[in-house]
Amino acid sequence: MLHYIGVILLGALLTFAYAPFSLWFLTPVLLAGFFYRLLLTKSGFKTGFAFGLGWFGAGISWVHVSIADFGGLPLVGSLGLMILLCSFLALYPALFAFILKKYCQPRYWPLAAPFIWFLIEFIRSWLFTGFPWLSIGYSQLSGPLSGWMPVIGETGVSVLVVALCASIALSIKQKVYLPSVALVSILIIGGWALNSVNWVSPKPNTVSIAMVQGNIKQEMRWAPEEEAPTMEKYRKLTESHWQNQLIIWPEAAVPRLESTAESFLYDLDIQAASNDSGLITGIVNYDYDSRQAFNNLIALGKKDSADTEGQYHYLHSNRYDKHHLLPFGEFIPFESWLRKLAPIFDLPMSSFTRGDYLQANLVSNGIHLAPAICFEIAFPRQISANLTPETDFIITVSNDAWFGHSHGPDQHLEIAQVRAKEFGLPVLRATNNGITAFIGYDGKIINQLPQFQAGVLYADLASTSGYTPYRKWGDLPLWILSLIVLGWLWREKIKSTK
Repeated sequence: MLHYIGVILLGALLTFAYAPFSLWFLTPVLLAGFFYRLLLTKSGFKTGFAFGLGWFGAGISWVHVSIADFGGLPLVGSLGLMILLCSFLALYPALFAFILKKYCQPRYWPLAAPFIWFLIEFIRSWLFTGFPWLSIGYSQLSGPLSGWMPVIGETGVSVLVVALCASIALSIKQKVYLPSVALVSILIIGGWALNSVNWVSPKPNTVSIAMVQGNIKQEMRWAPEEEAPTMEKYRKLTESHWQNQLIIWPEAAVPRLESTAESFLYDLDIQAASNDSGLITGIVNYDYDSRQAFNNLIALGKKDSADTEGQYHYLHSNRYDKHHLLPFGEFIPFESWLRKLAPIFDLPMSSFTRGDYLQANLVSNGIHLAPAICFEIAFPRQISANLTPETDFIITVSNDAWFGHSHGPDQHLEIAQVRAKEFGLPVLRATNNGITAFIGYDGKIINQLPQFQAGVLYADLASTSGYTPYRKWGDLPLWILSLIVLGWLWREKIKSTK
């Protein structure tokens, strides 16, 4: 019993390695502790499951805020749902530990563990639309291993961390320390060296951009009597910032269906164009013909820098339909019977239609923007697939009011920072109540607005020229290496059984 309590604690303490705490050095210590306990136990599955319960139970505890405050469930019910969610996510490290323990000899763990982890984490990012939150590599954004992110991405950094931790655990057990010391030295020195490489360079011309944070309380966002005041608030906050080339409003900033907000959007379109500006806003659209709802980003005002008029008309093509929908938040699995169980399965805006995986960039005032709505920023493969040679910035909009004062919004911002560093492109992050931020191509925050305050953040920002290795190759090198390594390990296992 003490073994499992200890492993749960190791997983739970990982929370402090991520934002807002960012104690990156905890990850190798705690993960090496997990591997050491795994070496000593007979039950890989149970040990991995216990680690996962701690890892996700503490790490995504912010989900409970939305369930408890907006789900309409009693405390027992909301805690029960959190336990179910964390238990499901804990199955991934449990499966990893089971495979590693059953099929790999400990001497091969430093080589086998990282690639088994890579495959299991890929499944986590894909199954049931995927939930890749708290991937290990994010915890290293502030550490020396972050230099590897433009080369092999956050996914590759996760692989390096797992290799390092498995090696440390094995060294401690066998009391042979030279191999792990060498590996740690190579990875850290390599990360420091790579952090000094300029994979991309800023373009000479900057773009003036303003992002509006309305700070609308979640319980007021879809109240009919609050629609007009909310739209007026965003308009007023924008009034003194029309001199910017681009203005960004967050996810669903306009709290009406697009078909019922046409006059407001037409006026905004004309006003933006008359001020030589472009505006991007989030809005929900419902197509009455197909009976489908979409979580959209739409462009208003000037489309090209040479335009003199606006571009908007209902269902115009310069828009983005959210692809990665949040389970239970934006679509309900097994909808026909789950909606009858509890109010949480009948939340406003919880039945959207998925947009295409590949979509054209938004174009506003001649600026090309690769969009991601809310937790889509956690899917690097989707972001990569929608980058083009013309892409100037990555834009991500969100509404994290669901999660109150928890650490969820800080983790969300950290993920956006990693995307910037991976792809060598600035990220524009506009949110309803924080954390709105300009992120440089190196993943560092240029400036940001405080949470729970209405305001406007503005900056002159340059795009970049050049490509990072990760933008060119993505996860392809990891897939090739994983197939080679796992194939070799399988051959070694067959040879040992003869």
